[in-house]
Amino acid sequence: MMNFLKSTCLTAAVVATAGIAAADTLKISHIRPQGATIDNELRALAEELTTATDGSVELNLFPASALGDYTSVQERISVGAIDMAVQPAATAVDRRMQISAFPYVAANWAEAKKIYGPGGAIHSAMKDLYAKQDITMLAAYPVYFGGVALNTDAVNPGDPTAAKGIKVRVPGIKSFQLTADALGYISSPIPFSEAFTAVQTGVVDGVVGSGAEGYYASFRDVTTAYVPVNTHFEVWYMIINSGTLAEMSDEDRAALETAALEFEAKRWETAEADQGAFEQKLADNGATIVSLTNEELAATAAHVRAQVWPQVLQDVGQDWGQGILDQIGE
Repeated sequence: MMNFLKSTCLTAAVVATAGIAAADTLKISHIRPQGATIDNELRALAEELTTATDGSVELNLFPASALGDYTSVQERISVGAIDMAVQPAATAVDRRMQISAFPYVAANWAEAKKIYGPGGAIHSAMKDLYAKQDITMLAAYPVYFGGVALNTDAVNPGDPTAAKGIKVRVPGIKSFQLTADALGYISSPIPFSEAFTAVQTGVVDGVVGSGAEGYYASFRDVTTAYVPVNTHFEVWYMIINSGTLAEMSDEDRAALETAALEFEAKRWETAEADQGAFEQKLADNGATIVSLTNEELAATAAHVRAQVWPQVLQDVGQDWGQGILDQIGE
């Protein structure tokens, strides 16, 4: 009997110790293929985090939307079915998240960092909006200024008032649809999973809603011209289920939050050069880069703001949206 009790106590102690030593393994999703820039940077982050926590926090990466498209992933993070992601904001739950993709909010990288970086008006607004979905925003991840990828020649690319006669695929987000229309294109909302085939088969002749990195990753074989017209500033967000974060030990939580801030800071240092590198990759793959003058970009920005901002403000809430824009203009 004594031996049985000793054995039982020893087993319980081992189990308890194992529970204490077990690592927090967090599933983290992203939308790009394995080997893409974000994938490599997240793998580096995972190694740094594991080292910083002596192995008590591990990240298990799921690239290429393996856990679902970014809209469903955000919903699953909200309920705790997935731990983390780095991805665009999904607007289905809260249309106010369109503020992140408002067209022509920033004119250059310095302005973008002030607006979308830590302490910026949109950075703070997005953090609050995620919190309402039981999601904590750990970091913003700047990607690029957007443009137009075409499988045909560009038509009057520097004149937004000119009808292009070109149908383009846009995401099912109002701000992108209105922006494409304001630029003189004919917008056609098509799911991302069907977009490549739509361009390949001529259902549409181009794509709006991404930038050089995204077009190179997913559309390079059907892109013959790329117009970097700066449609919007693309930011992805590192998000985690708030309950998951709260359940971590104080030390592990602090390590994750610190690593996320460092991850964001490093990205701001490299993102602009990365955009240029992917424009060059498109060119090397045979696409013509149709650059616009500063005057053309400024005129385009003014035209799109006048045409699109009032309509999107109605969609996100006039007072709330205008309040964010007023903060940016201060």
